[in-house]
Parts: sequence; C-alpha cells; structure tokens
Amino acid sequence: AKNVSPCTVIELLSRIAKVFKDYCGTLSEEAIRKNFILLYELLDEMVDYGYPQVTRTENLKAFVYNEPILVSPVADTSRQVNPKTASASAVHKPVIGSVTQTGKSVNAKEKNEIFVDILEKLNVVFSNNGYVLNSTIDGCIQMKSYLAGNPELRLALNEDLVIGRNNLSGTNNYGSVVLDDCSFHDCVNLTEFEHARTLSFFPPDGEFVVLHYRVTGEYSTPFRIFPSIEETGPKTFEITLLVRAEMDPSHFGANLSIELPLPKSTASASCHLITSPNVSNANADYVTNEKKIVWTMKKFPGGTEQTCKIKVLLDTTCTSHMRREIGPVNMNFEIPMFNVSKLNVRYLRIAENIPGYTPYRWVRYVTQSKSYVCRL
Repeated sequence: AKNVSPCTVIELLSRIAKVFKDYCGTLSEEAIRKNFILLYELLDEMVDYGYPQVTRTENLKAFVYNEPILVSPVADTSRQVNPKTASASAVHKPVIGSVTQTGKSVNAKEKNEIFVDILEKLNVVFSNNGYVLNSTIDGCIQMKSYLAGNPELRLALNEDLVIGRNNLSGTNNYGSVVLDDCSFHDCVNLTEFEHARTLSFFPPDGEFVVLHYRVTGEYSTPFRIFPSIEETGPKTFEITLLVRAEMDPSHFGANLSIELPLPKSTASASCHLITSPNVSNANADYVTNEKKIVWTMKKFPGGTEQTCKIKVLLDTTCTSHMRREIGPVNMNFEIPMFNVSKLNVRYLRIAENIPGYTPYRWVRYVTQSKSYVCRL
C-alpha cells in the first residue's frame, strides 16, 4: 500500500520486536545473529507480500518449528545500581519451547514462574519556582508467564480503586486511587472487576500488558527542581540547581541524569556539587561540544536534597536573548519498588487449587521519568 499510516508501521515493528523477544528470550545483536533462521521463519509467517498476517506469539506456535538458541542478556552494569531496578535473569528465558502443548514442562527442573511489573512513566513540567504546571502518569501492568498448563489467574487491585474522575462522590472517595482512564488486554475477564476490583484471565504466551492506565492532575512528584540564575558580571553568571527528593527515605532514585543546555556563546563552565554523604557516584561536567551541563548520580536517597552550582563564562556580553538560551532542565531517573499513583496488586493467585502446583510470583514496581522538565 502506498499511503500506509505511520502508526501502522510503528505498531507492526513493535509487534515484530515483541515476538522476537518472546521466542529468543532477549533482544540483542547476538540473539538476532544466532537465531537468524528462526527469526526469518517468524517474519515469513508474520508478513506476506508486505501485509501483516499473524502477529501474536500464541498463534504463531502452530506454524514455527525452529527452536531458539539461548543467548545470555547483555548486562549494562555501569547503569545498574540495584538489582531491583533490573529484570530478574529468569525473565529473559524464551517462552516458546519451555512448555509443550499439553502443559508439561520440557525441563523437569523448570520453575513455574510469573513476572508482574507495575511500570509508571511520569510527565511533569515545573515552573522556575518549583511549582508543578502540568503532570500526567502513563502506567501499565505488564506480565510474562512461564506457568505449565496455562492455568487461569486472578489479579486483585486496590479495593478503593476509582476509574474516571467523574465517578468521585464527595468525601467517600478521599484517599482513593483514581485513574482517569484504563484499557485491558482482550484476554481479561471483567466480570468481578466492578464490585471486587479483580481481574481473571488465561495468560497468553509471551510478554503482554494486562492493563494500561493514565492519571492526570496533581500528584506528589518524587523530585522537585528549584533553579536560580544570577548575573555576576558582564560576561559571567552563576546558575544554582537544587533538587529535592520528596519521597520517603526508604526509597531512592537510581541512575539519575540532569541536563542543562547553556548559551551557544559559552566559553567555559565549572561545576561545584554540594551533596549529602549517602549519595553515590555524583558527578557534574560541562560537555563542550554540546554546550550543556550533565549531572549524574547513581543513587539519590529520599528525604535529601542535592545542589549543583555552575559558573558560566561567555564569549560576549550577556543579553536577554542569551538568557533565553539557558535550559530547560531535563531530568531522567528510575525509582525501584515505588509508584506514584499508589496502584497496588493485592494478590496474584491461580483460580483453581491444583495439588502440588507451586508457582513462583515476582511482583515489582518501577517508576521512571518520561519527560521531567523544569523551565528557567
């Protein structure tokens, strides 16, 4: 087709990448190279003459006969500060080949495991005095199942969960978890959702998203940014960035990166950090070719604040136009075992009691920045 929607192409590429990951366990250059024949077979079944045909892992099982060659996932140890923020190694196992059609495990030593991730991505815009101008949460509950026999599962969420702000009724819903809207995977049975906030479903093969949700309006942001600019001379000025972690001290931000663009006429810049003792691997540098400050921290504990003072020297006299070239401040981070919306999994269990069947359940919460910006 000549006039294909770009969204269709992006969705197809995303589905192909997901299926490849389900079959190979991990998606990397080495995995693609070693499993070239398998992936070629998958592509041949998924797309015919440029038209998408079958894009679901469970539907492809009947047509694909090659077995995957296992490849260990590439561990980016330079960015990992805590194993909680990284996927468990077992989640990189291929879904296909570990369980037969009859539900028997190919390997007797294989564990019956299910992985559940509650992922939230934050979009926040701050004013230059630290007030929140706009804030949204894009969240999802993601699963990957390695359960033999594909039993029915029951997933229970907060009992006080409210869908849609129009459904809030006075003080009865004070403190409730409110989602603006949500969408479910088509395998989910919603019969008990309205009165018990419980989802029941037979998990499909591979990684899948049980629930997508969105939250808008005010919420407690995990970090606040307070910038200030002071002109100290005709060609010099000083920028102070104060970042405060407003979450509980039992939590911490990991792999933080804060970027601040500077004017094109910047000749040089120097950074001085004022950090608390329990902050690890804090470093701030001026990147000359990109004209920006990059401030990184491996670990930023809750209930603390860190400061970066930047002295900037310009080639020419500072003007109002140059002041507008400073910023905005952009922050990237992740927070393990923490979520802003307070959406929780009360329990995850098998619907029917099967004697001798002991599944291992792994549930984790991860909050990440999607667009975390402060204007200057």
